[in-house]
This record gives sequence, C-alpha cells and structure tokens, in this order.
Amino acid sequence: MTSNRPAPGGTFELPGGRTVNRLGFGAMRIVGAGVWGDPEDPAEARRTLARVPALGIDLIDTADSYGPFVSEDLIREVLHQGGSDPYRGILIATKGGFTRHGPGIWEEVGRPEYLRQCVLMSLRRLGVERIDLWQLHRVDPQVPADEQFGVMRQMQDEGLIDLLGLSQVSVEQIEAASRHFTVASVQNRYNLSDRSSEDVLRYCEAKGIGFIPWHPLEAGKAESRTAVERIARDHGATAGQVALAWMLQTSPVMLPIPGTGKVAHLEQNMGAADVRLSAAEVAALDALAQPGDTERHS
Repeated sequence: MTSNRPAPGGTFELPGGRTVNRLGFGAMRIVGAGVWGDPEDPAEARRTLARVPALGIDLIDTADSYGPFVSEDLIREVLHQGGSDPYRGILIATKGGFTRHGPGIWEEVGRPEYLRQCVLMSLRRLGVERIDLWQLHRVDPQVPADEQFGVMRQMQDEGLIDLLGLSQVSVEQIEAASRHFTVASVQNRYNLSDRSSEDVLRYCEAKGIGFIPWHPLEAGKAESRTAVERIARDHGATAGQVALAWMLQTSPVMLPIPGTGKVAHLEQNMGAADVRLSAAEVAALDALAQPGDTERHS
C-alpha cells in the first residue's frame, strides 16, 4: 500500500499524464554480482523492496536483463497485491533489448520480434496486463532504428504498454523516436563527475521529458569526492545524499533512481530529499564535471 508521506523530492508529470515522485528506486542492485543471478542476501533484498512504498517511492525502475529476470520476479513476489492496480499506484518502469550471457556481459538485440518477446515476457513476470513505462534499453546499431521504434509504437497501440521511453540515447535518436511515439522518459548515465549527457538533459528539460539518470551516486576523482564530503559535513548528510540533492536541484525533469539491495541504504538515499543546497554549493558541485566513460548497462 502506498504511503501518505510527502513526495520525496517533489513530483513530476511524465508526458502522457502520469505523475511520479521524483526520487525513485532502481532495482538493478537487488540481484547478484555482475547484475547476474540471485542476490547475495535474498531476504534483505525482499525487505528492501517491501520498504519502498512506506518511504513514499512510487517509481521503480527495472529491466528484464537484471538477473536476467530476477529483478522483475522479485518485484512481483514482494509488491504485487492483485486486482486491477496490483502495485497500488507505484509506476513500474522496465526495459528490454539486451541479451545476457554471463555476469557483466550485455549484448543489444533490437529485432522487432525480440523486442515484442521482451514486452510479453515482462508482462507475465510482473503480473500486469499493461506495462506502465517500457524503455528500449539500447538502440541496436545492427537494426534500423525506425524498425525498433515502430514496433514500440505498435505495442503501445495494442495496449501492451502505457508510456514509452529510451535509454542511453542522443538528442538525434530522441527526435527520431519522437516521429513514432511520445517519448515519456530518457534514461542516460549522468552524475556529478559525468555530464556527457548534458545536451540530452537540457533537451528533455525543454520538451518536458522525464530524465532518469543512471549511476547517479558516482563522484569521480579524489578531489571531487573531497568537495562533496565537505558539503556533506556542513549539512550533516552523506556524500550520496548530497549527490542526489544536487541532481534534484539541477533540473526539474530529473528523476534519480538510486539502487540498493539493503534497507539501511535505501532509507539513507531517501534522506536526500531533505537536503537543501545553497546556490554557492550547487555552483561548486557543478564545477566537478569531468569526462566520463559511458558504461554499457543501467
């Protein structure tokens, strides 16, 4: 059951009319090492998921490739309550378009028949008739993008998906997808030290598209971590809370989804909503950007 707590970090209305609390939960860390297999502590992972609604979180991001399948299965096991609204107002966002062949191994497959299979299997695993938000995990460079975007629109028209999004894309790819459907969300790597998707963030801001930063807690080099820790001490907060607070204050479309498989860390992350940075602190954190490597998964 969802909570009456204030919305952590405020709210954002996704294109398509669905409003979510801005500080969400990423469900990649409730699986094993290398995003492969069962979690090291299955009971703690279940307790973490069970704690999510009570903290006012109503956006959970997952993917069929997390495990693979383990994350979606656990979400259903712990949070599905049956009925016409089985997740009681929590928006479950999932992704498809990767295949997994072992820990840390990710391969794009964007053939339309495979993307349709991804959606149908996620529907079954999550126990829903329609996916709230389905995001193409990566645009497969071996398949024409219009074919990938086209089947996404088809599945939305068939009622299998409510909202559609993209992951790790350029502005040009968002514009190409927008010729087929309304892009509700974009999920790109973005954090204090890696602003390589700054142009995508500002494009999303201009268009009112939700921007879901993955790897949000990365602080980069030692000097950057020192600056973050100094601000954290001034606020009686953790460095992670400062990083998340900066994200919430840097753009109104930002929807951070810090992930964890531990209750204590989940509660700590949500404390970021109570950290208010000064303009000078935001400016100091803005200056920490460094060229970052883009990882293959989120």
